[in-house]
Amino acid sequence: MRKLFGYLVAVLIAALIGGCSVMPPEDFPRAERVDLERFVGTWFVIAHIPPGATSNAWNSVEHYERVESDRIRTVFTYREGGFDGERERMEMTGFVQPGTNNAIWAMQPFWPLRLENTISYVDPDYRTTIVARSKRDWVWIMARTPQIPEREYEGLVERVDSLGYDIDQLREVPQQPLDQRDDL
Repeated sequence: MRKLFGYLVAVLIAALIGGCSVMPPEDFPRAERVDLERFVGTWFVIAHIPPGATSNAWNSVEHYERVESDRIRTVFTYREGGFDGERERMEMTGFVQPGTNNAIWAMQPFWPLRLENTISYVDPDYRTTIVARSKRDWVWIMARTPQIPEREYEGLVERVDSLGYDIDQLREVPQQPLDQRDDL
């Protein structure tokens, strides 16, 4: 009887977590349209308000690979606490949400949990992007290169501010130049 009760509780919790909406409110800013073929690839995290596990990340890199029309394999790597810190790796799957012009993904680190990720901004040349959440708990400013000009960075921070984030919480991620890296 106790085993059955435990099983039912586990199923109920899984159903509740799996049933959580990954759709932000309609008024939460999102890119008008995301061309997935241009968006996939390697992005360097320039700054973030991170989940706790990556709050001391250095050389953070997010790599997206399209595995199906609506599925994106996501590999996040970083060094813990310094350029010579332990290399960490996280994998998850992004599920592009229908009717969002590819701007909203349900990120699944493990079954059944799916988390809202909104591509709030991507520049016309797909060189910089902002991935945000309507809960305004986490945000990532990313670029195709490990460093970007200060003026461009400041403009992206202004965009994050306009999304309603506390930019005092924004942390610049230390990134080594490409020729000094051994982690790509």
